Amino acid sequence: MATVPARSFVQSMAPEGAAARYATYGALVLFGSMLIAVAGKVTVPFWPVPATLQTLAIFVIAATFGRKLALATLAAYLVEGAAGLPVFTNGGGLAYFAGPTTGYLAGFVIAAGLTGWAADRGFDRNAFKLFAVNLLGTAIILLLGAAWIAIVFGADKALAWGVGPFIATDVIKAALAAAVVPAGWQIANLFRR
Repeated sequence: MATVPARSFVQSMAPEGAAARYATYGALVLFGSMLIAVAGKVTVPFWPVPATLQTLAIFVIAATFGRKLALATLAAYLVEGAAGLPVFTNGGGLAYFAGPTTGYLAGFVIAAGLTGWAADRGFDRNAFKLFAVNLLGTAIILLLGAAWIAIVFGADKALAWGVGPFIATDVIKAALAAAVVPAGWQIANLFRR
């Protein structure tokens, strides 16, 4: 007997008609990219890379949207930034991709894809499973961020600047995202009854 694949929160709530569903998805991608941008403006000062709420927003979006929409949202965010819109923490434009945050931006995409993939398989309904996936995504973000900092500033700075200041806050954000999305499922299920 074949099992029905799990659907992300957004997929389960989307309208039935194709036109309405794709219009909803388009609006959500735009909204998600704006949410990531706003979350990037909420900063705790660190140098060379500030700590922001972006990873929290990215994990919640990915777990809620699923892999395809999460990747589309991150792609929209990066295109908006490359086009010069001030969506990144310290601005926008193509030159931003040569700065110290490039590794983190790449990590955001991979982490969103991973968490979205897990949501498509039902991990978004279990806080512990989602937290484990978010922790892996956090490790990817920090690894790529540190690798880029090592290239730009030297290997001796990679851990001190690229990982150390963010471990505690990023684990907390991964846990918050893992708690919020399953709670959203529970609330939605109450209204369906």
